[in-house]
Order: sequence, then structure tokens, then C-alpha cells
Amino acid sequence: MTGWITSLWWKLKGWKISGTFPDHIPKMVIAVAPHTSAWDIVVGLATRYVTPIRHAYFLGKKELFDGPFGWFFRAVGGTPVDRSSSHGVVQQVADKFKEHDVFRIAMSPEGTRKKVDKLRTGFYYIAKEANVPILLVGFDFTHRQVIMGPLIYPSANEAADFKQITSFFANIEGKRKELGMQHLAK
Repeated sequence: MTGWITSLWWKLKGWKISGTFPDHIPKMVIAVAPHTSAWDIVVGLATRYVTPIRHAYFLGKKELFDGPFGWFFRAVGGTPVDRSSSHGVVQQVADKFKEHDVFRIAMSPEGTRKKVDKLRTGFYYIAKEANVPILLVGFDFTHRQVIMGPLIYPSANEAADFKQITSFFANIEGKRKELGMQHLAK
């Protein structure tokens, strides 16, 4: 049901996909940015159904899945993490990669919808720990397109990797342009 509704929204709003999703790669972190609006989840769900992207999930705090709406969060692709666990979030998610033959996790490098001075590093360390690539995906609200960018394989040169990541996202305008990442690429 969610797929049909988000696909209809996608068509009515005139969204398109630029680039190709690397479906032949079974495990990856999908870094999605800029994250500036609650509408990003709608674009993300629609993209997952329109492309289609199979076995793609997003993280949510475990409490969301314990309550009466836990079934809904699982149905739309959520997977729980326990942020209070001594077994850190990076390791919890890296372990999820080990448990599945095909597993893709979408995350926001900013970790918030607010303007940030630097990107969070969790998505990067999850990919590094799980030994999987990071697919850069941009939500360009100005041109109503989802941009499938390059795959980044975390290297020993973290600074160079983050420079490449911020350079990709810097020119993409989210729903709220003023909260984007243009200032990070300077």
C-alpha cells in the first residue's frame, strides 16, 4: 500500500531519477542528503519503490518498534537499533550486514534536518566496519530528481573520503536550501 501511494505521489509531483542504482551490489550504506525536511522520507520511500531498491532499510530507535506503531515502521523498511546498548550503534548495524545476504541501509550523513558544521561519521564507520561501499544519493528538490551518485569505498584516508562526499552533496539543494551543505565544501 505504501509503495502504491508513494509511487503515485512521485508521478504527480514529476520526480525523476538521475543515474543508476547499482543493484548488483548486495550490501551498502546509502548516504542520502541533504536532509532538510520531513519530506525527505516521502522521497526516499518513493525512490525505493519506483527504482525499485530491494532489501533497503533505515535506522530507527528501538522504542519506535516497541510501541503500537512498530508494525508500521517495520512495514516501511525500518530496522531498530538500541542507542543505550553497550554494543554501539556502529557495531549493531555492522552485525546486521553479517546476518543478511542482501542488506542496504539508508542514512543521513548530517544526522539531523538542521544545518550542520560537519557531517556525522556513523554512516562512514558502519560501512568501514561492515566492509561495504557507500552509495551517495542526493535529493535535489529544485530539479525534482534523485541523483544516484558514486560509490565510495572507505579508505585509509578518511579526510579525502569526506572531501569527496561533501563535494558531491554541496551542489544539491534540498527542500530547505538554506540548510544544505554548500558551506561544507569551501
